[in-house]
Amino acid sequence: MLELKEVSFIIRKDGEEIPLIDRVSICVPKGHFMAIVGPSGCGKTTLLKTIAGLNPESSGSLFWDERNLSEDGDFSPSEIGYVPQFSIAYDPLTVDESVEAATRLRVRSRNLAELDSRIDRVLEETGLSPINDRKVKVLSGGQKRRLGLAMELVSDPKILLCDEVTSGLDPRSEREIVRLLHDLSRKDGRIVLAVTHSLAHLELYDSILVLHEGCLAFHGPPEQLTHYFSVHDTEEVYPRLATQPSERWQASWQKHSVFYQKMLTHNRERLVASGALQLPPSPPAPAPAPVGDESAVQPASLSVPIGPELPELPGFYSQFVTLLSRRWRIFFRDRGQVFLQLAILLCFPILVTLFSDKASGNIRRYSDTRQTDVFAEIQEQQSVRADQAKVGSAVSGIIMFQVVLLSLMGSNNSAREIAGERPIYEKEKFGGLRPSAYLASKVAFLACLVITQSLWMAFFVNFFGTFRGDFVQHAGFLLLVNASMTAICLAISALMRTAEQASLLSIYLVGFQLPLSGAVLALPEHIEAFTRPFISAYWAWSGSVEALQTQVLDAVKSVIDTGLSPQNACLFTLGAHIGVALVAAWAGACRPQWD
Repeated sequence: MLELKEVSFIIRKDGEEIPLIDRVSICVPKGHFMAIVGPSGCGKTTLLKTIAGLNPESSGSLFWDERNLSEDGDFSPSEIGYVPQFSIAYDPLTVDESVEAATRLRVRSRNLAELDSRIDRVLEETGLSPINDRKVKVLSGGQKRRLGLAMELVSDPKILLCDEVTSGLDPRSEREIVRLLHDLSRKDGRIVLAVTHSLAHLELYDSILVLHEGCLAFHGPPEQLTHYFSVHDTEEVYPRLATQPSERWQASWQKHSVFYQKMLTHNRERLVASGALQLPPSPPAPAPAPVGDESAVQPASLSVPIGPELPELPGFYSQFVTLLSRRWRIFFRDRGQVFLQLAILLCFPILVTLFSDKASGNIRRYSDTRQTDVFAEIQEQQSVRADQAKVGSAVSGIIMFQVVLLSLMGSNNSAREIAGERPIYEKEKFGGLRPSAYLASKVAFLACLVITQSLWMAFFVNFFGTFRGDFVQHAGFLLLVNASMTAICLAISALMRTAEQASLLSIYLVGFQLPLSGAVLALPEHIEAFTRPFISAYWAWSGSVEALQTQVLDAVKSVIDTGLSPQNACLFTLGAHIGVALVAAWAGACRPQWD
């Protein structure tokens, strides 16, 4: 049984406490199908999230099977299923792949046969078996709602919470979904609570809960709804609610609640007697111990069976492999993303090689013999300095060009990686997904992109214009700057609430890399000392320049005003950028951001 006792959820706005849920008390027995209805903004979704544990109750208590959820912890991920308003499936995947991924993330299967059996059973229950090979993006609204239900049913939840799963559907699809929810409530004593704005098909519910401005105005049999509110049609209930303040409706309900609770109990007994509602057998009560025999007294947890064990959650590695496999599948099926990555991979190195000729020029050396002609000596010095300026500026510019382009690649890699799928991730985290497995799968996926992009850039540019220094060190710094910017933008993506915010901030971050690096124009010392530690482009550029041959390095130094840092300092700083960014990404992934 699910029981709420005087549950409230209060927020503070402009220094004032506003109760979104105000002292709601209800009892919902097993095998019950209840609709939560009310005008827009009355607190329906807030109540559902409070039951789910997404909103911590401000006061009152919630009980589940005589367990105080407020004190003993929330539902386990396998006990509860939550179907939100938004789609919880990826468009490029098929129905079968979506359900399989949900199963692998939520239930530990002993073998493939057990996994396939669970998937087939859920598809059959929700009527999705005939279309299991269709991609999510071509499904109708009703089919997507069924898919959302299927992905929650893989763990056989004892309580299923549905938030506006019939919104936007045509009347036929709406009735089919409500009928499906009704049938699901008749299996294994499952409780189904459905938030809906629609007052159609109420006869399929066991009870109707009406909220008005966060207060409980009615909870009783659907056939008593119009009688209680003194209206002729259910469509008149909402206008009737507006005629009185919520406090009066709440006070009125408190006077009549016992009577309607008895009606619900009578209806339930009638359903059980007719066989329309079949409940799992109750656990036998422990045998009373003989008086005075303390040795026969056993803890309830040992003497009373607790029924079937809850499905066990998969381990870290299993979730990691499932997520990584799914991410690569989604990547290769998104043709636009694949073409973009290929275009960047090919075009960016070509842009760099367009300027490589100037960097490959010779730098004249000073003559070993002293010139007797002063004019000739001055002319020689001018020629050497001209070569140094020409080659030095070209080499420095090309290195910085590569660094900035790889920073842009890093931003493109991860700016939307978490923020773009945040609702789905939050839903999967609610279902038992480990943030560590999720973040590790993202890092593994992005690492493949970073290594491919960086090494291809280094080898391609070197092939068409040899790097005049230690190529391995240069390639290493290109790899580090790409990894650094990818990690930083991944952290931004994890911390921002929307993909648009994450993308915009990441673009600004890349845009400031070049001017704040000091490689083009030297910054004032007081600004440089503050900004330099945070500019990945400077450290990658400085480390690559330090890897140049002595003569080329002298040429670069002759044309730049910015000081260079030792390679060890560059390596340490870029490594610190990556480490701090991953910690920030971890914090963002763990922080709840459910809208």
